[in-house]
Amino acid sequence: MSERRVVVIGGGLAGITAAIGLRDAGVAVTLLESRPRLGGAASSYTRAGLMIDNGQHVFLRCCTSYQELLARLEVTGQVAIQDRFDVTVVSGAGDRPARLRRTGMPSPLHLAGALAGYPLLSLAERARVGRAALAFRFADPASAALDRQPLGDWLAARGQDERARRRLWDLFIVSALNIGGDDANAGLAATVIKTALLGHRGAADIGMATVPLGRLHGGATADLLGRLGAEVRLGARAAAIERLAGGGFRISLSRGDATAPDEVGTVEVGTVEAGTVEAGGAGTGPGGLSILADGVVLAVPVGQAARLAASAGVTTAARFEQLGYSPIVNVHVIYDRQVMKLPFAAAVDSPVQWVFDKTRQSGLQSGQYLAVSLSAADDYVDMPTAALRRLFLPALEELFPAAAGAGITDFFVTRERRATFRQAPGSGALRPGAATSVPGLALAGAWTDTGWPDTMEGAVRSGHNAARELTAKLTSLASAQGAASRGSLDRAWSGAS
Repeated sequence: MSERRVVVIGGGLAGITAAIGLRDAGVAVTLLESRPRLGGAASSYTRAGLMIDNGQHVFLRCCTSYQELLARLEVTGQVAIQDRFDVTVVSGAGDRPARLRRTGMPSPLHLAGALAGYPLLSLAERARVGRAALAFRFADPASAALDRQPLGDWLAARGQDERARRRLWDLFIVSALNIGGDDANAGLAATVIKTALLGHRGAADIGMATVPLGRLHGGATADLLGRLGAEVRLGARAAAIERLAGGGFRISLSRGDATAPDEVGTVEVGTVEAGTVEAGGAGTGPGGLSILADGVVLAVPVGQAARLAASAGVTTAARFEQLGYSPIVNVHVIYDRQVMKLPFAAAVDSPVQWVFDKTRQSGLQSGQYLAVSLSAADDYVDMPTAALRRLFLPALEELFPAAAGAGITDFFVTRERRATFRQAPGSGALRPGAATSVPGLALAGAWTDTGWPDTMEGAVRSGHNAARELTAKLTSLASAQGAASRGSLDRAWSGAS
């Protein structure tokens, strides 16, 4: 029997993880990525000699699968995790900064002192926070009722008024779920609160890359997949997936996505039965190139996954896009001097949500580079850059008075219109698992049903799910084919006797 081959479509964290898992299981892998680099949404680009991350991506100590991927890529030394959860909250309303810092006490007492002394809420509001926290502790994130309920209603029913929701709960929920706090899915919010803030005492400790994300995820992944014997094809966009009558799939590539023209019809990425690159055959894309495989992992954004899955005959593909999208906008400001002394800060009563010092990570030699991360950015994603400048430069000056006297050497904006699926009430029921109605075709991506929000951790977990699903399917197929072959041989010997 020839070696089984899987084509993984998508080179983000989900596809990377699936490819590694499949190679570990002895499956031949070809990974297709339409961009010229690996890493997907967590990547970087060059601007004026600086390395710019496409957005601010953080992780928590409880993100164990993501950290295991970093260890496998041998880049653990290129991230840093706080010794203990510690967030400074600055206010655009003139209140003195607040500090949320855990202690060494066991959970849930580790944050009790920080909440009891949180100056941005009144004493009565702080007392009522404990009521909601206790309710989260006993909530079932997988509950269908919680999936259908808006978080704002759930919190209000537990004594959390508008100010408490904006000045405390939104700090964690908006950035974690990329949707307005009141509009968020209560079940996913419960996952965030129970796992990070009410889990083990170090669960919410914040981790960040100390190098550009492109270096953290891209180069190291290419090196590892090369050592594992997986083929990686950059600039290769899948146009359609066709189920073959004799089993397996043909993946058609779009025009211009072949790695090089002379590869068409000559590059072999597997056996004749599975993995061969064909030129000009039936069902090929406009570029005349297709790949044969025994299995496929769709590790692409939900809209692209819906189109490709539908081409392969997945009966539920049309439902995927019902998940919708939420945008993220990042406002980048480079000052001629230091204006913020913190590595990062959260903000309330301000259009600023979170702001990060990216100076060292980007390679800036003088001045300070601040990146303002705006989740649930529906109001900002179509706003012209000049308007964003007029809004956010004064807002930063309110939060950090030193910015008022500093010069601006650069100002630019990055926009991710489809950064995550829309993690609204009812979205849990729409998220598909790794398995599909088409045997041998699996789904991966943080938008699939991982039990986690749409995060880097969720993406990695989805890759593991897809790899396990396809490994089991291919093993079952091999067993069935082996049994059929043995049956044919038995019948042949019986006839000969």
